[in-house]
Amino acid sequence: MMVALLVLGCVGAAGAAAAAEMHLGKPLTLSHAVPVAEVATDPARYAGKTLQVRGKITEVCERMGCWMNLVDPTGKSSLRVKVNDGEIVFPKSAIGKIAVAEGKLVELRLTREQAIARARHEAAEQGRPFSPDSVKSGTTLYQIQGTGAVIQE
Repeated sequence: MMVALLVLGCVGAAGAAAAAEMHLGKPLTLSHAVPVAEVATDPARYAGKTLQVRGKITEVCERMGCWMNLVDPTGKSSLRVKVNDGEIVFPKSAIGKIAVAEGKLVELRLTREQAIARARHEAAEQGRPFSPDSVKSGTTLYQIQGTGAVIQE
């Protein structure tokens, strides 16, 4: 009887741990995460490769939940995880939680006009003011084209 209670207790604890995670999109397939700071320091090294990253969620798309920003433990490096609209919806309630996300790191080369349009769109989504004068030139951005994520509750 005591063994049965112990087994049930372990199964219950495992179930509670699993319930403390929110799985979104496709299951994660890689065995370890590359630190966000490492990707941010040398993104060209990872461009075009499928990788897994882990970080704290600092922002989520306000309109469609189609992206989230992850930061490293120091808060100095960040990386955006973007999905096709409607494929995955990152919940706004995930801000402040830890996430593990997987997908391909893509390089986006933007002209100044494209950078202005992107910044204007993001400012409107987040309800922030925007001035086109704040964008001085084109830019190159890197982001994960996400396929799946696990948010730890």
